[in-house]
Amino acid sequence: MRRAYLDHASTSQLRPAALEAMLPYLREHHADPGRLHAEGRATRVALEEARERVAGLLGARPREVVFTASGTEAINAAVWGAVGRAGDTPHVVTTAVEHSAVLDACRRVEGELTVVAVDRLGRYDPDEVMSAVTDATALVNVQLANHEVGTLQPAAEVAGAAHERGALVHVDACMAVGHVPVDFHEIGADLMSVSAHKFGGPKGAGALLVRRGLRIPQLIVGGAQERARRGGLEDVPAMVGFGAAAAELAADDHLTDEARTARARTERVAVETAERVAGLQRYGDPDDRVPHLVCFGIEGVESEPVLLGLDQRGVAVHSGSACSSEALEPSPILAAMGVDADHSLRVSVGWSTTDADVDAFLDAFPAVVDRLRALRAG
Repeated sequence: MRRAYLDHASTSQLRPAALEAMLPYLREHHADPGRLHAEGRATRVALEEARERVAGLLGARPREVVFTASGTEAINAAVWGAVGRAGDTPHVVTTAVEHSAVLDACRRVEGELTVVAVDRLGRYDPDEVMSAVTDATALVNVQLANHEVGTLQPAAEVAGAAHERGALVHVDACMAVGHVPVDFHEIGADLMSVSAHKFGGPKGAGALLVRRGLRIPQLIVGGAQERARRGGLEDVPAMVGFGAAAAELAADDHLTDEARTARARTERVAVETAERVAGLQRYGDPDDRVPHLVCFGIEGVESEPVLLGLDQRGVAVHSGSACSSEALEPSPILAAMGVDADHSLRVSVGWSTTDADVDAFLDAFPAVVDRLRALRAG
């Protein structure tokens, strides 16, 4: 049975271009890029070319790109770095729909934390975010796109206003990069976190963008790598793959074309599921969203049996956010939005998705829901 993978918002398949770029650095070029011998210089060139490619996709300077092992590490480095330079009892502002990596990092800050509420689309209001900022605010954390319902966020408005108040701004762009145009300088953030595997780069590759001229304490110490901004030997193959995936998207109209196709597929999922299954409610902004995911609630049926039923029929989807799914608890994102947090389903497509994958979901989903509702009624 051919399986249909529709969980790209959790992680996407490695792009062939990324794999091909990585292979020489897995097989042959193994040297430390910090060494002066020929082998080290070869890996140094590859690492810096990858940095340039990532910067090119994100509208940043190469020297603003700090490679990390994940988006989660980048987020933690941003939060702890910003509060580390602020001194005692810093104040941090964030929103109720941030990823667990942001919220958990903020909750561990030894200071004051303000969590700003959102509307029923999962969108924060820049004015409400700024009303929480005080003279003691060291950092404002906001996302660029919601990882569960896909709503795009007004991060640039927050960045501009926060700078007028003297606060640093970190933007979590992990769910947006590779799916919508992202320009670090246009957003105006001081710090921005990115993850490669969300758009077809390798797992184990991320980046923290640090605005030119800003210095923050290292999260990982013990070496002068990444211009003394992150200790530890760089994973050259992973970063080369990251760069290759970024370069593919930055070429010509590749990102635009992928986004157009993704939006058509997720819109088809949203429309046709509503036609075939009664009692569905779409979550998030249906228009101003990332193109590759759609989330909806299913009346009368909990998420776990739906996921398992679809899996038995060869379809992989998800409910809840990627880093909390193991517990299968009600979604804190949906709870913050004030909608049903117990019965959500997230369907997400990627560069390797086909129309046949969508067909498989649309064929399986009504049968699974009908069966579960019949069992419950019986």
